[in-house]
Order: sequence, then structure tokens, then C-alpha cells
Amino acid sequence: MEGQGIYRAECAACHGAKLEGQANWQTRRADGKLPAPPHDATGHTWHHPRQQLAAIVKFGMVPPNAPPGYASDMPAFAGKLSDAQIDNVLAWIESQWPQEISKQRAQMLKAP
Repeated sequence: MEGQGIYRAECAACHGAKLEGQANWQTRRADGKLPAPPHDATGHTWHHPRQQLAAIVKFGMVPPNAPPGYASDMPAFAGKLSDAQIDNVLAWIESQWPQEISKQRAQMLKAP
């Protein structure tokens, strides 16, 4: 699956080979940045719509997906990955979530 290969090559170094993220991902480091969050069921990735996640991957943590001046190590992959490749990575990540998380996400994203 293309998404898994791209994830391993481009994302796993920070977000973990098993989508586990970096330790203490909710606590800012001394440099003011947050560690890379997990993309498994323990993180918050599943709380966001695919369109927003794609924008974060493509453009990095910039407005409207982060406050102006937000300090992050998240790179922008525009110019390196196509929209289809980004979508394939996100589809692979989503395929790793437990069915219950996928159901909760679907309910949350359709709520008004």
C-alpha cells in the first residue's frame, strides 16, 4: 500500500513506526514546541476531518490549522508529496484505527 510506504519514509521518524507519536506529546518542550502527536487511537488525529489533516500535511502547522506564529517541527510536504500521496497516507493511517474509533469519528464529524 503506497500510503504505508510513504508514512514509513516521511512520517515514522517523528510520529512513530506504530503511529505512537513521541513521548509526552501533550507537554511543550523547552523550545516551546509540542512533540509529534500519535496518529493511533490514543491521539487526536481521528478528531479532525481528512481535509484538515491533508492541509496540515501539505502546508504544515500554519493558519487556519494553527494560530499565527505557531512553533512546530511539522514540515510542509507541498512540492514533495502530491495530493494523492497525502490522501493515501491519511487513508492508511485511518485504516489502522480500531472500528470503534472509526465509528466515533464518523459520528463526531457529522454532528452539527
